[in-house]
Amino acid sequence: MARDERGVTAQSEDFAAWYNEVVFKAGLVDRGPAKGTMVIRPYGYRLWERLQAELDGRIKDTGHENAYFPLLIPESYLSREAQHVEGFSPELAVVTHAGGKELEEALVVRPTSETIIGEMMAKWIDSHRDLPLLLNQWSNVVRWELRPRMFLRTTEFLWQEGHTAHVDAADALRETELALGLYHEVARDLAAMPVIPGEKTPGERFAGAVSTYTIEGMMRDGRALQAGTSHYMGTNFAAAFGIRYTGESGREELCHTTSWGMSTRMIGGIVMTHGDDKGLVFPPRLAPYQVVIVPITRGGNTEVESAADELARRLRAAGIRVHVDARPQLTPGFKYNEWEMRGVPIRLELGPRDLEAGTALLVKRLGDEGKRAIALDALPTELPAILDEFQEFLLTRATEFRDTHTRTVDDWDAFVEAVGTGWALALHCGTPACEDDIKARTAATPRCIPLEADSASGSCVRCGAPAVYGKRVIFGRAY
Repeated sequence: MARDERGVTAQSEDFAAWYNEVVFKAGLVDRGPAKGTMVIRPYGYRLWERLQAELDGRIKDTGHENAYFPLLIPESYLSREAQHVEGFSPELAVVTHAGGKELEEALVVRPTSETIIGEMMAKWIDSHRDLPLLLNQWSNVVRWELRPRMFLRTTEFLWQEGHTAHVDAADALRETELALGLYHEVARDLAAMPVIPGEKTPGERFAGAVSTYTIEGMMRDGRALQAGTSHYMGTNFAAAFGIRYTGESGREELCHTTSWGMSTRMIGGIVMTHGDDKGLVFPPRLAPYQVVIVPITRGGNTEVESAADELARRLRAAGIRVHVDARPQLTPGFKYNEWEMRGVPIRLELGPRDLEAGTALLVKRLGDEGKRAIALDALPTELPAILDEFQEFLLTRATEFRDTHTRTVDDWDAFVEAVGTGWALALHCGTPACEDDIKARTAATPRCIPLEADSASGSCVRCGAPAVYGKRVIFGRAY
């Protein structure tokens, strides 16, 4: 397989190998000691903190409050909602012994928190005046993965999970759409991922949900990534856990509930949406460091080092996340390659001649501009616009890639060809059996029924039965 000088497999040769190599070589993650677990290294955790802070602010701005619920859930809680436990049963990790003896009731390590939060909602809600109850939790969850992949599918991962209770279906559905909109905004405006919001088919719904909504992004190998989901639960969990309220008429009613989540899987999505054969490419609005300054100090030039530190101070004052790489044991060329691998959007090179000229050499992580000199005094005012342009460039590039790898198809041969390299927009009968047949033959699944799409009618692309949904469905191979 083709490799560059750092030993990274080319995307065109083996995208999966490229991904596995780059997340380790760029210092995002390492393997944990237990099967399928990951250690998020400081550089990767900075990225998660950026994403978390931005999303948390948006969640709080819409009236939700953060809380925390236990990691261990009594096994009987999950069995109250039959579809829910059936959907998660193969993925559950269960504690049967503690304190040196067998437990009277086994405890499940949370795969998600609908059940424990439902139990608490039933205690906290009495009247319609207590509604809506808008909760959010930042936590870890455990789902036993047979084929783990760092960030995308690991036994333990980090996420936020919103859980809300409402007086009726209309209010709960507005909440479901609100959460989906937050995820769409974060993906598009921060991660520069041009995702498609849509509804899952019945065969792809979250276990126990009435309807599931998703944002789907296309990675640079043409596969889809489910980057965030929002679920309307109807009264299913309310009935199972007794989440009721007394209405204005004095009659007792079941609450309508929702849940929604975005996880560290989003980091994998950013890597696969923007990365190239040189390594990571981070969108400036989420990048751990937006700018790295490399002082060139052969023989130890303290004047250059001082100038680099002063420039970094001025850039931080302008709101730019900056790092000075002054490691004396490494050559400038090594540092250039390393920061390309690690995806920093802008590199500034500063040597004695540059300092004498009052400039630094600016290098973008992507683009054909090459190096260009820019005045040191101008950098704090000019860099924000340069970073915004780079952010927009990444979104445009990813959108063009998605659009050129998405085909509208009406026959089976064209469908098979389309999902081999990207997405197919096809009519579908909506039956799980047909979905299973399509998956068995092509490895493609229905990613979503786009919320914004033209009306369409006709026959199912696979079985020829009348199509449902009134629009085309996105099919693709997925992570």
